[in-house]
Parts: sequence; structure tokens; C-alpha cells
Amino acid sequence: MSVQHLTLRQRILTRPMLDRVRKILPRMSDTEREALEAGSIWWDAELFSGKPDWKKLLDLQPNRLTPQERSFLDGPTEELCSMLDDWRINFETRVLPEEIWQYMKTNGFLGMIIPEAYGGLGFSASAHSQVVMKIASRSIAAAVTVMVPNSLGPGELLMEYGTSEQKSHYLPRLARGDDIPCFALTSLEAGSDAAAMTDTGIVCYQEHNGEKTLGMRVTWSKRYITLGPVATLLGLAFKLRDPDHLIGEDDDIGITVALVPTDLPGIEIGRRHLPAMQGFQNGPNSGTDVFIPMSQVIGGQDRIGQGWKMLVSALAAGRGISLPSLSVSGAKMAARTTGAYSRIRKQFGIPVGQFEGVQEALGHIAAQTYAMEAARRTTTLALDLGEKPAVLTAIMKAQATERMRSVINDAMDVHGGKAICDGPRNYLGNIYRAIPVAITVEGANILTRSLMIFGQGAIRCHPHILKEMEAAHDPDHDAGVRAFDTEVIRHLRFQAGTFARTLFHAVTGARMARSPVRGPTAIYFRDTTRAAAAFALVSECALVTLGGSLKKREMLSGRLADVLGELYFLSCVLKRFEDDGSPADDLPLVHWCCQSGLYTIQERMDQVLDNFPSRPLAWAMRATIFPFGFHRELPSDELTRECAQILLTPSTARDRLTNGIYKGGENDPIAMLDKALEDVPGIEATWRKIRDANQATVGDARDANVISPDDAAKLLRYEELLRDILMVDDFAPEEIADRNAYPARNTARSREREKADAQ
Repeated sequence: MSVQHLTLRQRILTRPMLDRVRKILPRMSDTEREALEAGSIWWDAELFSGKPDWKKLLDLQPNRLTPQERSFLDGPTEELCSMLDDWRINFETRVLPEEIWQYMKTNGFLGMIIPEAYGGLGFSASAHSQVVMKIASRSIAAAVTVMVPNSLGPGELLMEYGTSEQKSHYLPRLARGDDIPCFALTSLEAGSDAAAMTDTGIVCYQEHNGEKTLGMRVTWSKRYITLGPVATLLGLAFKLRDPDHLIGEDDDIGITVALVPTDLPGIEIGRRHLPAMQGFQNGPNSGTDVFIPMSQVIGGQDRIGQGWKMLVSALAAGRGISLPSLSVSGAKMAARTTGAYSRIRKQFGIPVGQFEGVQEALGHIAAQTYAMEAARRTTTLALDLGEKPAVLTAIMKAQATERMRSVINDAMDVHGGKAICDGPRNYLGNIYRAIPVAITVEGANILTRSLMIFGQGAIRCHPHILKEMEAAHDPDHDAGVRAFDTEVIRHLRFQAGTFARTLFHAVTGARMARSPVRGPTAIYFRDTTRAAAAFALVSECALVTLGGSLKKREMLSGRLADVLGELYFLSCVLKRFEDDGSPADDLPLVHWCCQSGLYTIQERMDQVLDNFPSRPLAWAMRATIFPFGFHRELPSDELTRECAQILLTPSTARDRLTNGIYKGGENDPIAMLDKALEDVPGIEATWRKIRDANQATVGDARDANVISPDDAAKLLRYEELLRDILMVDDFAPEEIADRNAYPARNTARSREREKADAQ
């Protein structure tokens, strides 16, 4: 296209503007571009627009399990949980027993996401999530073992990208458990920065099965690979090079993913890692000059060099299920057990749940558990609708694991010594130990929060920015000018509308904002709309004024990521309340979640404006967003007490809040806590009779006919049950000192000591 075809405005205004943008806009790397293009946008785009369409969200019907999925959850999953001994797995054998592996294989746990046509269960994301959630409430090691084959790895990649031959051969084997998969991405040099990996493959010909075969000679060294020590099929990511130009003109082809049987010559599986004392299989592996036929590339030769795009696309879905489900499971476990424990555990003659300090922790536990489950449901609903919302699943992973951390910390504080003394009776200690694992994997939370959520979301979800960037990178300069001109006009209209909307909602207190419902939650729909408008305004100002330097302003990006995360969780809370039929018993939890979330948004916005580089623009934004100052407050003490009371009392609200976890057999600690909590009202009524009659003991009260023999027997059984619950484990010194319970350290000193001991 020649210059004279440009309009006067495009020549005089748009072209100089585009030239300036091209100078300040950093070159987008291939990995950044592929990450931006991965997955889809969904409710996140509504939030970035500043005017979310609530009807669109509420009209989506909640997930319902199929009869087959419900039967699996109530049958094989419940049975598996009853078979698991988490203490034995993590501290005695440090492996899942063979019978557990066999049960998982036989019943299809390793092939939940694989279609029925290939021998899998073909479960929905919702069912997959609920199975993981229930297992995780019993054993994290078992849950992780189920998570890996059903998340990012060979199975998911094969289903989306595999050739028909690869699917027909491998998917049935994976579904039956004949092959145990793992995925090898992380290496010593490259973790989150996959582009830095030094694992390389060279395109070559080599004799294979008696024939000259085109393939790759690959050398790698990986670590942190879950299921790696027992895997038979390795999903391997490496950089492929073609120096002899056997398949094309390029020397560097890019990240490629191949299926590698672990029994090939040159592969070394290595020893085991021990992540946070968890018994699931995890360890390093390496390969030296391993020949892999080109047919083993996932998707065949046409997919070489597309590995990173394939990975981030698969991750866009998987990270919205596995770790969030595990996190919700931990929160529900903490809520159910901590509430019951606080009700039956007494100090100074009264239940500890009556102390306001404990109620503060309980209220936080209850409300966060409600919000996490709401977000889990909404996210799996999106996945079942065929969406792959990369930004929202990143939010879900980071927010769910961080909220689990705060919930478990509160639960540990309330339980005190009961939670810190390890042993079979301790139902919280292992969850506490595993938290850093969940925080770290599938994108460390620091990275996810400061770089991915807002950094990618602001570009991907913005209605115009990505198109403007594409125009700026268009090699045809004039075509770029024309495309940029169109988007800039639209962008300016969007900016004007965002400013007007933000100011209008701020001045009117969002009273004129639309709510799709009437009643006690209508105010939160309106206030969240106001917060979304403010977020859109600040995002717009940050993108326009900071440009490419925004990704280096990680503290600003992190705070804006917090705002977006709170907006998403608020949306999920409001949707859950409507989906559940608006039960009045849940209103305290909804009020607490919304008030806390809106307050957090206010705080993060204040911090962003305090640190915004352009001070005049920051002052203008503050005047627009907070024209009358701050107005949000944290939930009141009374509201926190109401939330705590839900956990302290047997009720449908408590059951609804903690539904979906394994509640144990008769002698399981959780079942014992539930039994004691159910008995408390009757027990306390009986004790009141005894005190009112000034009787010293249960026996005296029974003999004086103050209480019946049945009541006396119930009291004695309850006291025995209570002692059993409050007991902690102890060990003989030689049991604790037994070195066989711990893996030998891989150091020269430990090896010398072992040799000396043997002599």
C-alpha cells in the first residue's frame, strides 16, 4: 500500500503516533506472544470492560453431575478414601501402597479426562474437580497422583494435539494405567522461564527397528517431575535444532514436546525428591543422546516447534482444576474440623469457640471457604462450557492456594498443640506442610501475581490494546497505520466512556448501577460494577502511560492483579448465592465475602495511586474514583461472629459449606469430631441438670435420679470420646530416631557415614 492511500488524518496524526508507539513498545518474544494467544477470554473480559453484564453470568446454569459421575464420586471415590492411610503413606512407607495403585488403575482414576471412546471415563471438569477435592481431604499424596495424569501432561496434550495413531495407541493405555505418565518441563536453568531451557534435540537420521528413521537425538536434565520415578511414558519438552536442514531451512525450530517411553537407551530416571515431606512420587530424570523417532512428537512432525503454545494452552485449563480443588478441599477440611474442635474443646470452663479471638479466626475460615468453593464452581463451569480462560485460571490457582494458606494458618492457631504434634491423629499438619508445594507449582504465585494475571490480562482482555499492538508490529507500515487508526478511534471512545462511567458511579455511590436481583445482595452487584469501572480506568491509564515498561512495574501489576482477583471472586460469590437458591443461612458468609473483597479492592487501589509514576494523573484518578474519600469498611465483629457460629453448630449451612470432602469411618478423627459436635447440645443440657441439682459427679446425679441411667451412660461415652479426640500421638524414642524412616541424604558426608556404619 502506498502513502497516498492514507487519509490526511492518518498521515498527519496516526502515522506519527504509531511511529512513537513502535519505538516505546518492546519487541514481543515468541513465548510471550504464544502465552497471550493461549486459551480464551470469558468473564475476565467483562470485568476489564468496566461494565460487567451480570445477567450473562447468572443465566449460566450451574453444573450438575451425570448419574455416572455421581455414582463414581459416591462409590469408588469414597471407597478409595477409606483405603488411604495418609500417615503411613507420608511417614512410614513414603509411597502409595501397591493396592492403592491397582485400585486407581482398575477403576479409571488415571483416565478421568480421557474420552470413553478410548477407554476413559470422559468426566466433566466439575466431576474431575470434585473427585480430586474428596481424595485430597483424605490424602494429598493420593490426590496429586490422580491429578497429574488428568492435568497438564501426555493425556491432555494427546487429546488436543495428538495424531489419530497416537491417540489410538496411547490413550487406552493411559486410561487403563498400563502407562503411567509424567511431564518433564522444569530443568536446572529453566523453571517459569521455559525459553531458557538448555535441553536440546538435534534432527537426525538413525537406524531404528532395523530401518533408517528420521528423528531427534535429545539430551536433557529435568527435575521436580511428579510421578517421574514411576513413569513409563515421559512427556518431554526440549528445544529442537536442525543444523543439517533435514526438515526445513531454519536452524532453531523451537520448543517441541515428544512422547518418550522411559525404557529407551540413554534415559536415567534418577532418585526421588521429597517435596515438603509428601509421599507422592517426584524426582529428577535425564537423558543423553536418546534417539526419539519424529513420529513421537505430539501431533507429529507438523507440530515441531509448537511445544510452548501447546503447553500454555493446556495449562490454561488444567491449572483451574487440580490445585484449586486441592485448596478448596483443605479449606473445607479446616472449616469442618476447626469449628467442631472449637465447640468441644474447653479452656477456663467454656468452649474456646466462645472466645472472640477464636471466633475471628473461625469467621475468616468460614467466609473464605465459601468464596473458594464459589470460585471453584464457576471456573469449572467455564471449562465445561468449552472455555479455556487463561487469565481466570491463573487467578484461580494463585487466589485459591493463597486463601488456603491463610485458612490453614488460622486452623492451626485454633488447634494449637493438637495440630503441631505429628501422628495418625493429626488431620491438619500434613495439609500445612504441603501448602508451599501448591503455592509453587504450575506457576509460582509471586510470578503469577506480578507478571501473568494483570500483565497478560490487561492486553488479552482489553477490547483494543492487542489489536493496536498487532498493528504496531505489522511489517506493512501503511497497513499498520490504517488498522491502528481504526482501533485508536474506538479506543478513545472506550476511554471517554470508562472515565464517565467511573465518575458517575463514584459520585452517585453506584445507586444508579444496574443489579440483576433485588434483595440483600443487590447492593453488592452495584458496588462490584463500580469497582470494575474504577479498575478499568486505572488499567487504561497504566497501559497508555507506562506502555511496555508496565511489565517491569511488578508491584503495581501485582496490586492490580489483586483487584482483578477480588472482582472475580466477588462475581463467583454472588453467582453461587443465586445458584443455591439464595439460602438465608448463607447470607452472613455472602456479606462477609463481599465487604472484605470490596475493602481489599479499595486498599489496593489506594496503594496503586500512591505509587503511580505520573503524580498529576494519579491525583486525577483519585479524584475520579474516590471523590468523597474512602467509604469501605471491613466486616463488623458481629458479622464475623455470625459466620463463626455456622461452624460451631450442626446445621444445613455447615453441611453445605463443607460438602464434598471425605468425612471418614467410625473411628476416623473427622467422624469422631462430627459425632461429638452432634452430641454437644444434649450433653450440655444434661450437665446443666447436674449443676442445678448441685450434684458433684455423674454417678451422684444418677443415683439421686437427677438424670436417667441412659443420660449418665451417654455422658460417660461422650467423655471417653472427647478424651480420644483431644489426645495427640506419642512415639518411643527409637521410633523417632529410626533413620530408615527418612531417605539418606545425597551428600559425601552421609555416604561416608553409611560406609562406616556398615563396617
